[in-house]
Amino acid sequence: MNDRQFPTGGVPAPEFTAERLLLVGTGAVHVAHLPTWVGWLRTAYPHLETRTVVTRSAERFVSRAALAALGGNEVLLDVWPEEATPTARHVELAQWADSVIVYPATMNFIARFATGMGDTPAVLALQCTRAPIAVAPALPPGGRENITLQHHLETLGTRPNVVVVPTTPGRSITTGRDDAAVPPPLPVVIDALARKRAALRATDGTHAG
Repeated sequence: MNDRQFPTGGVPAPEFTAERLLLVGTGAVHVAHLPTWVGWLRTAYPHLETRTVVTRSAERFVSRAALAALGGNEVLLDVWPEEATPTARHVELAQWADSVIVYPATMNFIARFATGMGDTPAVLALQCTRAPIAVAPALPPGGRENITLQHHLETLGTRPNVVVVPTTPGRSITTGRDDAAVPPPLPVVIDALARKRAALRATDGTHAG
């Protein structure tokens, strides 16, 4: 730990030695906080280069313009390019990243990732990369009790380069009760990712860049 602080509570930022972070935001309402976190990443880890990708559903809650302004880099939409390109985006992202965070991860994204789908550039990149990946679920009321979701999370947990970060109880904007399951603050996710990186380096240095 060091004395770098995250924006909402004075908790130190974890030590994090990654150099190239792929940050994927999906369509849960908590993606609205992502601009704050990408700005924090620039301050807390000035050595870290970050590429951000958002899904179409994420654009209901956050703008790519806000993410680009605060993150300092172009923000990609997770769709296949309509025009021919000289490179394959999923290959470029998979090989570029030495760490990946999905924050937040919806039930739909988790299902696609866990079942091996590759229907968008980001999902296919995650299927193919050897970089450590932290998945931070955001679940609606009742989501944690869904048997299929539990199976998907268990499946992801068996992948050697994936860590699923536990949710915390949170307020549902629909019910007004604390019956949703929300991702923890990003520093908690980074701490889990840093520990996964260290574990992979201990077993095979090529996993962690």
